Amino acid sequence: MKGFEYLQEQLDEMKQEGTYRELVPLESAQGSKVQIKGKEVIQLSSNNYLGLTSHPKMKEAADQANKEFGVGTGSVRTIAGTLKMHEDFEEKLAKFKHTEASLVFQSGFTTNQGILSSILTEKDVVISDELNHASIIDGIRLTKAARKIYKHVDMESLEQALKESSEYRTRLVVTDGVFSMDGNIAPLPEIVELAEKYGALIMVDDAHASGVLGDNGRGTVNHFNLDGRVHIQVGTLSKAIGVLGGYAASTKTLREYLIHKGRPFLFSTSHPPAVTAANDAAIDVLLDEPELIDKLWENTKFFKKGLKDLGFDTGISETPITPVMIGDDALTHKFSDELFEEGVFAQGIVFPTVQRGKGRIRTIVTAEHSKEELQEALHAFEKVAKKLNVL
Repeated sequence: MKGFEYLQEQLDEMKQEGTYRELVPLESAQGSKVQIKGKEVIQLSSNNYLGLTSHPKMKEAADQANKEFGVGTGSVRTIAGTLKMHEDFEEKLAKFKHTEASLVFQSGFTTNQGILSSILTEKDVVISDELNHASIIDGIRLTKAARKIYKHVDMESLEQALKESSEYRTRLVVTDGVFSMDGNIAPLPEIVELAEKYGALIMVDDAHASGVLGDNGRGTVNHFNLDGRVHIQVGTLSKAIGVLGGYAASTKTLREYLIHKGRPFLFSTSHPPAVTAANDAAIDVLLDEPELIDKLWENTKFFKKGLKDLGFDTGISETPITPVMIGDDALTHKFSDELFEEGVFAQGIVFPTVQRGKGRIRTIVTAEHSKEELQEALHAFEKVAKKLNVL
């Protein structure tokens, strides 16, 4: 069929540059090791921080919900698709997050889009960190609000943006809690102080902090003892929580407003019963098994030290997200391919996900990894680095 020649040309260019990548189908459940192309490899690219994708309590809850309620809901939430379990879970989630209320969306991406596109108008301004997630960027694009971008975690730049936007009805400061490509934590206490000084609202996307930071994995707001001082907390249910979805934890007012105005919520079928039940069970696991988070951080420290001892540049990471900086895009993908041959699945991240020349192997350890597996991975990194003359 004619018409897509210009797209094929761009794909061909990517292939010539060595940046074209095919999807990699897994042939097993997520775990510290997975099977790919018939080969068992150590998994270092999953967001399954706590290993909850296969937790027996969550699988049991999902199975029971399937048997009792079926595999789908058949409607959007605002017509006939709200089950009692949906609202029970949102109440439980709000209590866990120490907020008045919460509302679940189909994904973290649509949560950011739904919030930003509905609560801001041309009377308002959104002030965003330059390295915020793509879902925040796209959410901002959907608004008619003015926008200001401040330099990454630069508080002088943020304050300048706040000073320059005093004429707007609402100033909304938006930041990732943990930045997904570098693994650093936003300086939330300083952000909160500036926002309070200038009367601005704060929205934190805790996709990579939910289940990782704070008491029992409550996120960066709790991690910094800022409960009650951040207006909107966005989180994901598809990373450390191990299932699917996103949520806004905030006030009852915002929840009610998003139910009526949040377009992704309004026009998407609600989560299947099994998804909701598994998410609900995940909160119990976080409360009952804090040792999973302890193990995650123990493994994180071990692996980071191992990489640094070998001489790798891991950037400014402070979390289980540990980038191994390579630089050249094609070389980054070559490094990833060589790691696979050595029994390690660790994907390369290049432009446009990160800046050109900032290619990296983004690794994420989990609570499921054994020290032996992590040591084996470190040996593979060392071997490939010597082969490709990276170190």
